Amino acid sequence: MNPETIARWQFGVTTVYHFLFVPLTIGLAPLVAGLETAWVRTGDVKYLRATKFWGKLLLINFALGVATGIVQEFQFGMNWSAYSRFVGDVFGAPLAMEGLMAFFLESTFLGLWIFGWGRLKPGLHAACIWIVAVGTALSGYFILAANSWMQHPVGYEIGPNGRPVLTSIWAVLFNSTQLVTFPHTMSGAIMTGGAVMAGVSAWQLGRSKNITLMRSGIRDVALFRTSFKLGAIVVLIGSALTVLTGDIQAKIMTEQQPMKMAAAEALWNTTSSASFSVFTLGSLDGYTEVFSLRLPYLLSFLATGSFTGTVEGINNIQAEYVAKFGAGNYIPFVPVTYWGFRLMIGFGIACALVALLGLWSIRKGRMPQGPWVWRLLTLGIITPFLANSFGWIFTEMGRQPWSVFGLLKTADGVSGSVSSTEMVISFVVLTVLYGVLMVVNLGLMIRYAKAGPPTEEEVQDSIGKPGPPPGSTGSQDDASVEPLVFAY
Repeated sequence: MNPETIARWQFGVTTVYHFLFVPLTIGLAPLVAGLETAWVRTGDVKYLRATKFWGKLLLINFALGVATGIVQEFQFGMNWSAYSRFVGDVFGAPLAMEGLMAFFLESTFLGLWIFGWGRLKPGLHAACIWIVAVGTALSGYFILAANSWMQHPVGYEIGPNGRPVLTSIWAVLFNSTQLVTFPHTMSGAIMTGGAVMAGVSAWQLGRSKNITLMRSGIRDVALFRTSFKLGAIVVLIGSALTVLTGDIQAKIMTEQQPMKMAAAEALWNTTSSASFSVFTLGSLDGYTEVFSLRLPYLLSFLATGSFTGTVEGINNIQAEYVAKFGAGNYIPFVPVTYWGFRLMIGFGIACALVALLGLWSIRKGRMPQGPWVWRLLTLGIITPFLANSFGWIFTEMGRQPWSVFGLLKTADGVSGSVSSTEMVISFVVLTVLYGVLMVVNLGLMIRYAKAGPPTEEEVQDSIGKPGPPPGSTGSQDDASVEPLVFAY
């Protein structure tokens, strides 16, 4: 394989892996904040126990997300140095803002939240986790602003050296692509956080011989019923927002990157009143179709907002791009974009359906008796992760062969000084390392999810005893009030 192919595989694998953690952190943080706020307002210890339980899972996920995200930055200088030199004057600005403004904000207040139990007033402590939630969203905003510039470059001019130079940071931050990409991605994150909360709660409720439930009785049942309802409702809210923002995004994508929309449908020739194929079997060139299940007029509506609108085909756009950009193949790998688009939508719909099933199953105090219901509700955890992953695969693969649309081709962004052998070695090492981290992460998540929430006595101890007073000598009495952070 040539260096470009290896570099693309490496970046794709590490990016998809990293993005498993990002939406969960963004989606789970406000849920934890909401539970703690409910405890502050009501004094009900059930909400405090839920805050402690889901807070542990949030911290594990946050740590792994940071560790895997660092590698993303390194790759720009390792495998993609030509890309970094070309776009650095523009691309570096939102990345720097993410590190200096968002990441430091969330990490600082996360530290205050971890070490502040029993030391900060409850309202102030709850404010810390809310700031963390805002920080995670801000971090996502700046990163997506950089990616949106790659999809639709604005706010720049070409300098004397032939490279883009930033002329307006506001144009980059409020790019029309960014203004719809951010809410769409945040909606997917909301679904992810809700699905994990609902799935883990369903698993706890459905265990036939649950040690935690046997020990705590109805208290844990009430806690996990509340958590499940909250998670499932959040999934449905996120689903509705995802559909709404996705519809807007499809129309903007058709306007700015018509080739991506054509590839998403494998539409080879320009068509009016175009149908949307739910499932198609045929040749890759689109001229031979064995079987297709279609929804009439839907593609035209998705792309143009009109059921009779005209959608440009791959062949027509290819000819336009050759005339505009010069000779070359401007067609992305159609099977990946076609199926990535459908798998993103399909798993998103599955996530919403599982949430609906769960809410129906536990309505009015009911508890499903069949184990298959609980298993299905637990398996619902994976659906938003798959939807998010296939969505990003579609987004990035559909832009090819461009690294920055219309400005820089992917092949021209690869480091010229890094050999194929060196790229293969780093690819293998990172893939194996990420595999190990995945095992560690899942092991920790399962361990703490299985352990269940702390008892009422444990949480009361953690907030009822003040920290060691100034000038403490570290006596035996002082040791008994160590912060709850060590329980994490």
